[in-house]
Amino acid sequence: MNRALTVHDLVLAGIALAAGLLLAFLSRGMLRWLARHAKRTRWSGDDVIVDALRTVVPWAALAGGAAAAAAVLPLTRTVQHHTNQCLQVLLIFAVTVSAARVIAGLVQSVTQSRSGVAGSATIFVNITRVLVLAIGFLVMLQALGISIAPLLTALGVGGLAVALALQDTLANLFAGIHILASKTVQPGDYIQLSSGEEGYVVDINWRQTTVRQLSNNLVVIPNGQLAKTNMTNYTRPEQQLTILVQVGVGYDSDLDHVERVTHEVIAETMTEITGAVPDHEPAIRFHTFGDSRIGFTVILGVGEFSDQFRIKHEFIKRLHRRYREEGIRIPAPARTVALQQGAVVIPQQRNPEDAVVEPI
Repeated sequence: MNRALTVHDLVLAGIALAAGLLLAFLSRGMLRWLARHAKRTRWSGDDVIVDALRTVVPWAALAGGAAAAAAVLPLTRTVQHHTNQCLQVLLIFAVTVSAARVIAGLVQSVTQSRSGVAGSATIFVNITRVLVLAIGFLVMLQALGISIAPLLTALGVGGLAVALALQDTLANLFAGIHILASKTVQPGDYIQLSSGEEGYVVDINWRQTTVRQLSNNLVVIPNGQLAKTNMTNYTRPEQQLTILVQVGVGYDSDLDHVERVTHEVIAETMTEITGAVPDHEPAIRFHTFGDSRIGFTVILGVGEFSDQFRIKHEFIKRLHRRYREEGIRIPAPARTVALQQGAVVIPQQRNPEDAVVEPI
């Protein structure tokens, strides 16, 4: 010590510590009040910022109070230096953790707003968090007087060995970045792979893509495999899509009457069923003279992929009921059996010319 420790020094140090502690409690209470107001806004970024400040501001107040208390005490130069270093490292750590939380939260908020879904693309969030923490760690080493140049050199040399050992992992990482950067797939999209897997994309992280099927099961697909396979995205470029419903009526039906009745059922279904698109102009197209019916296709508009099942269900029920009321016949498939002397001739339903002859 440069001089003896007195009661006055202890009182001043206690006042400094108490002031820092009081400031920490006051700032935490004020930030809690700001957090309640931030939740009322539409932008989720202010919630992330206030939540991070609730961590860093009280710690900064405590570190400031401790630094002021150390400054009034008659400490030696070495003890003072180490004390300041410890407080500086503590402050850098709190700022780094808060900055990682803020930046990762903002990145997640941006990805959610662009994809328009509740899911998150954690690959960007994780990369951002790791980069911020790594920078904060290097700053802490520099504050402790440790040179980071040899560490960076060692990381550069060892990076080659790590890259060779983690080829599959790095391939999945860059494939995931490419998928998100190219916007071919985003969280919330409904996709179907050529291998048969289909469902809603829940998340794309640094290694794999998670897809939730309509049965609520999760399918995990490596990013590298997803980037190489043929895929159909039912959400892009537009979430709305058209569906085809095949219908058939008897040859004795009045096709103008059939078309008019079908249009009325379509209009009723599109306005009353959730998920339908009333603004979409429906279409009815007759296309086939079948064996027992005249076939036509009804083209409907739906809001998203999973809505088609409910809309088809309601449309078919209502169309069947209306056809029965209007006397429009939907013939069942028929098979004609012709008996000949010594053989049974069974014409096929789809190709009447090709008959199967079986001896009796």
